[in-house]
Amino acid sequence: MNISKSLFFSLLATILLGFLFFETGNAQSQLVPEEQVIFYTLEWEGDRDEYGRPLVSDQVLERMKFVGLEEAWGTIRGDDYHDKFEGNWDVLYPEEVMVGRALTATYMPKSPGLDQRMHEIGREADLGGGMNQYPIYMLEQGDVYVADGFGKIVDGTLIGDNLAQGIYSASGNGPILYGGARDMGGIKDIEGFNTWVKGWDPSFIQNMTLMSINAPTRIGRAIVLPGDVVLATETGVLFIPPHLAERVLLSSEVGRMVDTFRKQRIDEGVYTLNQTYGTDWTDAMNEDFYDWVGSNRTRLHEELGVGESTLNRVIETRSRNWQKWIED
Repeated sequence: MNISKSLFFSLLATILLGFLFFETGNAQSQLVPEEQVIFYTLEWEGDRDEYGRPLVSDQVLERMKFVGLEEAWGTIRGDDYHDKFEGNWDVLYPEEVMVGRALTATYMPKSPGLDQRMHEIGREADLGGGMNQYPIYMLEQGDVYVADGFGKIVDGTLIGDNLAQGIYSASGNGPILYGGARDMGGIKDIEGFNTWVKGWDPSFIQNMTLMSINAPTRIGRAIVLPGDVVLATETGVLFIPPHLAERVLLSSEVGRMVDTFRKQRIDEGVYTLNQTYGTDWTDAMNEDFYDWVGSNRTRLHEELGVGESTLNRVIETRSRNWQKWIED
């Protein structure tokens, strides 16, 4: 994308102003303008919310819960996305997977004059409470609050049990916090709530300023854009670019079908491991697979989470070449 020097500085000014000011009626003083969010996420061609954030469908999010983190990572790496994973989290319930759309927030160490001005524009926008509450007001069902607290744990507890309840009630999910949290006991009382944090501490948040909402942010080694699909597991958190969500699903779902078929047929003694590995299947094996998919579609959908659209494509095209489906 080629832009002139004057346009570049105009865009830069828009970003900076968006961090500091708001239009009448906007909910957030630190909210990045809609047109800037669109600029950040131009690869996405689907629906967006009122703030410009990509809106991956609820159906895609439900199917994503069955995707293995490693296979999703491998798929987006193939599209040159190398810095979208962060590990080493303290997870409240490690056995549970969380999926949703990223709503990003960036905090920085307090600079007194700037912090005062940020509070003032928040009050002028009729926002109550501390700045760590502002992003929570924006959450919708299916969102994941993703906050860069620059790794601060002591005096860096971005949420306690009250804000956790607000997050869960608004989004149906917990947060990803590159910083601390407090009130673990109270948070555990919120049924269905899970959270990924860098540590727990009894202190309350101090000397931190909210600088942006809906801007690109850094979570450890990962860059996160607004609207990224969050895949949070015990291993860590992967932030999937929304325009690659379908590619991730197709790769995972076709692979899931093949693996299930392979294991079943090996267990039954129909084929050997050597016969079923790789892509050089005989015509008879291919036909056996497609017939098997048709006979097992209910199980594949309900137990293994394979999407109906993927099942239909495999059966109708008699093909496992999901890359060609995307190209077409």
